[in-house]
Amino acid sequence: MKIILNKDVSPLGEEGDVKDVAKGYARNYLFPRRLALPYTDSTVKLFESRREEIETRKAEKRKDAAGLKERLESLDIVITMPAGVNGKLYGAVTSQTIVEELAKQGFQTERKRIELSGNSFKSVGKYKVTVKLYESASAEVNITVQAQVIKTEAKAAPAKKEKRRHDGAAPAEVTVGVETSDSTAAAPETAIPPGADEVENTPVTQE
Repeated sequence: MKIILNKDVSPLGEEGDVKDVAKGYARNYLFPRRLALPYTDSTVKLFESRREEIETRKAEKRKDAAGLKERLESLDIVITMPAGVNGKLYGAVTSQTIVEELAKQGFQTERKRIELSGNSFKSVGKYKVTVKLYESASAEVNITVQAQVIKTEAKAAPAKKEKRRHDGAAPAEVTVGVETSDSTAAAPETAIPPGADEVENTPVTQE
């Protein structure tokens, strides 16, 4: 269905643009909100009479975009993220990350207006991000991704767990790293050679 936009409708188009849209979208959304009008001879004449007014507003948008471009390109955004020793990030810098960083600087934009090389940055370094503004105007924003310093503390070696007896008895108290013997164990018996009790006691004579 052919329509003429009565107002700017993102991302469809701007006031005065002629578009082809689905009938349901036009009748259920655009027309009830006065965002668009059906494309007819009468509506075409109406917008022709408003052409100068529409072009004046577009000129103001171009001027605003030029000022915004200058402000954005003066930025140097630093993003700190956890990274390995080789500089590889434990996450990634995405278009949503850039949107959030720009918001901190007071610039509101949409993800679809952010263009990143490779869709994301996965290592530390210096990059440039393109922000689409108005019509063909865009700004290049300097982005520095740096590694987050993570402090680590030396951990003490864990103590050995005491061995438990399998017979259900309470384990004996032990010192870490030292094996103990059972104090109740009987001493081994001394073996007696066979026939020792039958040897006769022969007296020793001296010549």
